[in-house]
Amino acid sequence: MTETYVHPRLGEVVLARTARARRVSISVRSSGAVRVSFPPRVSQRRALAFLDEKAEWVERTRERMAAKQALLPPQLPPEEERVRIEALRRAARIDLPARIARISARTGLVYTKMTVRAMRTKWGSCSNRKTISLTLFLMNLPEELRDFVILHELCHTVHLDHSPAFHALVDRLCGGRERELARALRGYSIRG
Repeated sequence: MTETYVHPRLGEVVLARTARARRVSISVRSSGAVRVSFPPRVSQRRALAFLDEKAEWVERTRERMAAKQALLPPQLPPEEERVRIEALRRAARIDLPARIARISARTGLVYTKMTVRAMRTKWGSCSNRKTISLTLFLMNLPEELRDFVILHELCHTVHLDHSPAFHALVDRLCGGRERELARALRGYSIRG
């Protein structure tokens, strides 16, 4: 069940009571829209109290997302966007296979296949068959962050989750810089 609530500080907020929720959580979309999800056993009053406690965090998150959106390049006309995507695809097909092979050889992490796709929701993925898919938008990142994303996906060939063991492996293989590099990566938008 969802309903819209007008919060005195945050404006319109979607309240979603859902059986899938395990706890009260707040999400903020890039548009600034706020959603509070909570399980059936939690009262709406308690969910709103949680939102009140987190109002400052919501405002900071909205500001950060607005600043990030402002840095995105303006939307290109469809034909120009197609040309840009194809240029990125060509560059990715040249750069990424050699890059993943080099990192795989250096770390000893083995993958079976690598594909380049125009994914717009994640930088990469790794299947349980050790097939790694990378987005062509990696070409918009500095080389150090491209390497970090590839290393992250290669570590999934050992741990198919984001467990402490996975993060320990990533951190060890990137010289203790996992948090620093992950923070730097969050400064980039995959859509750009």
